[in-house]
Amino acid sequence: MDLSPEVLQSVLGKFIILILSIAVHEFGHAFIADRLGDRLPREQGRVTLNPIAHADPLGTVALPLISLVLSGGASIGFGWGKPVMTQTAAYTRKFTMRVGHMFVAFAGPAMNFVFGTLIAIVTCILFKSGVFTAESFYVPNTLPAMMLAAVWTNYVLMFFNLIPAKPLDGGAVLEGLLPQSAMPLYREYERYSFFVAAAFMMIHTLQMAFVWPATQLLIGILHTLGLPVPYRI
Repeated sequence: MDLSPEVLQSVLGKFIILILSIAVHEFGHAFIADRLGDRLPREQGRVTLNPIAHADPLGTVALPLISLVLSGGASIGFGWGKPVMTQTAAYTRKFTMRVGHMFVAFAGPAMNFVFGTLIAIVTCILFKSGVFTAESFYVPNTLPAMMLAAVWTNYVLMFFNLIPAKPLDGGAVLEGLLPQSAMPLYREYERYSFFVAAAFMMIHTLQMAFVWPATQLLIGILHTLGLPVPYRI
């Protein structure tokens, strides 16, 4: 096991990225639920960007740290935050409970897109102002490289969570988009959707369904902003 200073720096940097990315994701769920009239997330202290409020000891801390250490800082693996508890019956009657739940579910991935893109814009400003050099983007563990890693991580989280299989957010998004007549068929699918989500997590070929679009989105954002594209993302 390599515990050199370079590896530990990579482990710490990517661990911080994951914690912050999970925090904004869960905040998105809590914020929209609160805006729809459900006061439970606010009462439980979840309408906040404080990472501690959203951290799960196993999914946010233990498993990602173990994966990072064992991979020499190369892979975060998978992580998750403390689920935001909501009461769909408390949502505003401007929408059906199913549609309201869809909005709450979609808010998590949407926040990852916003957070990742905001980091990319800040990186662009620092690059254009001369704080970052072009060469620094190609050196592992530098601040510019870590910022691009944060952008990519948030895009991966966005696309992964939009896979239409519960307990992922995409399952609730799909449910909200389907017509009422399709609900019986969806309920049948829902019984097996956990195994669908697990397959996307564990099978490398299926992982490309969210890794590839996240990478293409990152490359597109970098080209748009005039930022260097690393050889390896």
